[in-house]
Amino acid sequence: MFERARRLIASLVLAAATAVAPVASTAQAQVPYLQLPASQPKYAAVVVDAKTGEVMYAKRADSPRYPASITKVMTLYLAFEALAAGRIQLDDPVVISPRAAAQAPTKLGLRPGESLTVEQAMQALAIKSANDIAVALAEKLGGSESRFAAMMTLRAEELGMRNTRFVNASGLPDSRQISTARDIAILSRAVMRDYPQYYKLFSQQSFTFRGVTMRNHNGLLGRMPGVDGLKTGYTNASGYNIAVSAVRDNRRLITVVLGAPSTAIRNNNAEDLILTGFDVMARRERGENITVAQNLFEPEPTGPIVRPSIEQGDNEQDGLKIVLASATPSPAASRTKIVEPSKSAAGKGGKWSVQVGAFKTKADAKEQLALVSKRFGKHFNAANGDVGAKVGGSYRARFSGYTEASAKDACQALKAKRLACMVVRPT
Repeated sequence: MFERARRLIASLVLAAATAVAPVASTAQAQVPYLQLPASQPKYAAVVVDAKTGEVMYAKRADSPRYPASITKVMTLYLAFEALAAGRIQLDDPVVISPRAAAQAPTKLGLRPGESLTVEQAMQALAIKSANDIAVALAEKLGGSESRFAAMMTLRAEELGMRNTRFVNASGLPDSRQISTARDIAILSRAVMRDYPQYYKLFSQQSFTFRGVTMRNHNGLLGRMPGVDGLKTGYTNASGYNIAVSAVRDNRRLITVVLGAPSTAIRNNNAEDLILTGFDVMARRERGENITVAQNLFEPEPTGPIVRPSIEQGDNEQDGLKIVLASATPSPAASRTKIVEPSKSAAGKGGKWSVQVGAFKTKADAKEQLALVSKRFGKHFNAANGDVGAKVGGSYRARFSGYTEASAKDACQALKAKRLACMVVRPT
């Protein structure tokens, strides 16, 4: 009883603070990014073993970022909690207020006074990413959106999300609403741990309301085997975000990618992290001591947002791919042939190899071989570049014919230019 009273008081205090907070100016609305150096990347990522909570890979995992529509995962978490406690039922009405109806897209577009059920509202959040319904559900559960946002922040703290603050239920732009890749992974893990009966909502690929069918914005659903959730998000300030979970061979990974420059690059990067994570877990079971970082070769996605979304929420941008090297290759580079070994090879007769990448397609792996050979000819022109059979969901680009010393020298030359590589001993 005391605990419930404490939480209620804390919620009211946070709600009051939110209500009296001044409206952010245009300049303030870009915090934290515009207060950081212009070169500061928005990209952040984390890969977590859902069973153990082990962080297998982290890149700026604790840096503040705008969660955008991934916010709705917490909105849904509190709805699941209310359902489990019997405070609401799936067929209860959610009435649209004038404030809810006035929200920016993405939205269902219901008029003030209209209603839908709690079950429909949850589908609208998870699949359509409807901002108007997020506000309406928040008002039903918390009395007002500001009070509900205080409840969200309090629950985040209790879950261990130490660097998260919510001020709205939708994820629409607000400089005060921040989270981190690690905190979003904690939330994702909590949803599937605490409310497995409702987690399947995130795997629905479509939602039909009043005769209109809307597709899930998570492009990895149905495209990548094993993916069964969770949520995407986009605003101009946040870039393209995704929290995604996948299962393979009774193992589950949670991957969060924030701040990518397009939907396609975001999805490709998340897919690479998931595949690499599963590969690392399998290799660990065989006794190898290896990390995701050691096995991941594609550079992080960087660059300006390719194009603004037509919606405040999520948008699709197909036909793009991750640049394979740190510099954009010229057309000629992609046509460069792999140089065969010569008699003057520094590592003549050696049996060691240097792995310079692992990619989803053989064409990408061959292109990386060509790029490395062109840019680092001193160390790679005399070696034998080859792409073997697909292993663990990826093609490995390797140069062979080295001695141990020359392989380490070649790999060090790549690392000096901030490119990943791995020395592979003879088998």
